[in-house]
Amino acid sequence: MAVSAAACGANVDSRTEITVWSWEPSMKQVIASFEKENPDIHVIWKNTSGYDNLNNAIQDGYGIPDVVQLEYYALRQYAVSGQLVAITGRTEGYGDFYTPGTWASVQLNGRVYGLPMDSGPMAFFYNDSVFEQVGIDASKICTWDDYYEAAKKLKSIGVYIAADSGDASFYDTMIWLAGGRPFSTSNDGKNVTINLTDDEGTRTFTEFWQKMIDEGLVATNLTTWSDGWKEAVGEGKIASMFSGAWLPSLLMSNLPGTAGLWRVAQMPTPDGSYTTSENGGSALAVLQRSRKPEASYRFIEYACHNAEGIKARVDGGAFPADNITLS
Repeated sequence: MAVSAAACGANVDSRTEITVWSWEPSMKQVIASFEKENPDIHVIWKNTSGYDNLNNAIQDGYGIPDVVQLEYYALRQYAVSGQLVAITGRTEGYGDFYTPGTWASVQLNGRVYGLPMDSGPMAFFYNDSVFEQVGIDASKICTWDDYYEAAKKLKSIGVYIAADSGDASFYDTMIWLAGGRPFSTSNDGKNVTINLTDDEGTRTFTEFWQKMIDEGLVATNLTTWSDGWKEAVGEGKIASMFSGAWLPSLLMSNLPGTAGLWRVAQMPTPDGSYTTSENGGSALAVLQRSRKPEASYRFIEYACHNAEGIKARVDGGAFPADNITLS
């Protein structure tokens, strides 16, 4: 019996097991590469998005992941509430590795709470075949007036130029593009001042977009990434998107049937100047309640700071956050 027990024990998987919640399509390849280089760690990946899921897990104390993908705007909220492990001591000198904006986005009050995973400089994505139907070269749309005129032509063939059901992050990004700065925060991030009324950039975009909505040029009944939205985009009923540069990877995974139809161009701006802003982008962070923080940190280090990990994500369509890849 002793011999039998010893034999059974030899087959037990002694690897440390961590759970990662991420919606990044390339995560499967990243994990395979990571486990090859770190045979003592086994990663369970759950393609989970939506902060309600994370909030419920934290509140219930059940099924909490060790590593979680967080958009930059959300990361600081979880840091303020004490849900993330501060990794400041492990990241000395990392500031030169990442772009200034992404590196600043994982910090709060002088402490680092995650590693930048990708970035989202805004771009104009459009279905070239749809614009061709109304004789428009979308790459030459430079101003918001150009965009408005194109939208009217698309409406004549039953196509919306865009969809927006009230996405706050999109609204914030477009305000930023227009030069708006309606928000200010205290150093610790706990006090936020909002001034939408007096901010010029806020008024500029709000007036433009309200005109688009009032004239029925924007589909306001379709939430981005919903089944209805995917169907409309796949059928060419939604002709374009203002989005972060991370969009191609999600288009490829969610709408493979539209491959080859889409193009990308500079963002149209109020005056046609070459200006952009940040839309989305995310980081990987370790949750405070993880029982395996060391293994979890090794994973985010590999996915976000190791050249092979970054290459796996970029090859899958992600837009990088590090200076080396961007150069």
